[in-house]
Amino acid sequence: MDPIAFPLLVALIAVALAFDFLNGLHDAANSIATIVSTRVLKPQYAVAWAAFFNFIAFLFFGLHVATTVGKGIVDAAIIDPQVIFGALMGAISWNLITWGLGIPSSSSHALVGGLLGAGISKAGLSAVVWNGVFMTSAAIVVSPAIGLLLALMLVLVISWLFRRFTPQGADRVFRKLQLVSASLYSLGHGGNDAQKTMGIIAVLLYSQGMLGGEFHVPFWIVISCQAAMGLGTLLGGWKIVHTMGSKITRLTPAQGFCAETGGAITLFLATHLGVPVSTTHTITGAIVGVGASRRLSAVRWNVASSIIVAWVVTLPAAAAIGALFYGLTRLF
Repeated sequence: MDPIAFPLLVALIAVALAFDFLNGLHDAANSIATIVSTRVLKPQYAVAWAAFFNFIAFLFFGLHVATTVGKGIVDAAIIDPQVIFGALMGAISWNLITWGLGIPSSSSHALVGGLLGAGISKAGLSAVVWNGVFMTSAAIVVSPAIGLLLALMLVLVISWLFRRFTPQGADRVFRKLQLVSASLYSLGHGGNDAQKTMGIIAVLLYSQGMLGGEFHVPFWIVISCQAAMGLGTLLGGWKIVHTMGSKITRLTPAQGFCAETGGAITLFLATHLGVPVSTTHTITGAIVGVGASRRLSAVRWNVASSIIVAWVVTLPAAAAIGALFYGLTRLF
């Protein structure tokens, strides 16, 4: 394919980084909802805490997720700037819609959906890398389920270990431990989510013959994406913080620790395996798990069910928007 003009290439990279920024903004709630709702940190300190650990995540993880997004969703051979533009606009549009409505949908699956929509619009179903799509789709169900089970198990273990503590004594301990669990969850979030944009930018450069013929992720892409996500997290997403932190269930510091730790373990495992999971799905499952550990009625199931509906709708909605924007690029 013919290479595009350098200013257009820079503009597309800027759009990708804008998505990464919005991803951090949209998903800030995932990292700080529990620590804010339990009043361990004030919101302004919590977002700074999360943003720092989002930024340094590249020091702890490989780039397996970036490779999956770059080559494992749509065949890299059919990628061109129009497909990338369609994918990014599909994801950004859906993020803005759900952010405006205060719905904690998945930025990750919005990007995957946008990529699928634009890729299929160009080359049909033959463009789809089905193994990667099935793995990502399975994660929609598996990641929140693992988060739920791990959080539930942690609640049971913690309850037994601290059975002789007074409520006030346990509260003091877990207020400190929540700083650790929140940092771990933010590391997992930055490690998994920022890599999705890295994969998009890298495959764009690959399509233009700028990676020396072999797909890889240059370090300047890594640091740019981590910085954009950290900045987005720093600005926060307060509507979704309220939904995640208090509308699903009320949390104590011990329960917040269990939810964040269960979610962090899930994200660490997924990132190691190169699976682009949703941090929103994961922390929601973990919060539901700690709520259900008290009693099933402690979970506001109507709120949780509306979030699940958003999960189901995200991928096809972003795909439709991505296909629309790809189609528009063909008119010019």
